[in-house]
Amino acid sequence: MPFVKFMLSISGRLLRVVAGIVIIWLALAFLQPPWSYVLTVIGLVPVAAGAFNFCLLGPLFHVDLQGRPKDTGAR
Repeated sequence: MPFVKFMLSISGRLLRVVAGIVIIWLALAFLQPPWSYVLTVIGLVPVAAGAFNFCLLGPLFHVDLQGRPKDTGAR
């Protein structure tokens, strides 16, 4: 899972925070309410994901939000 490992690295966390800030800036600079508010809230998601070190795409790659492999429960 190279993508998930990258997203959980310091570089991946920084990328998520910067991407979220760019989305928020674009929303506030170029859109009118209510769309600027909607996009600002959407931009807060990657900022929070980077700040709290979780990857929302992890479940798509069969790992939990912190990057650990999911337990399938089959024994």
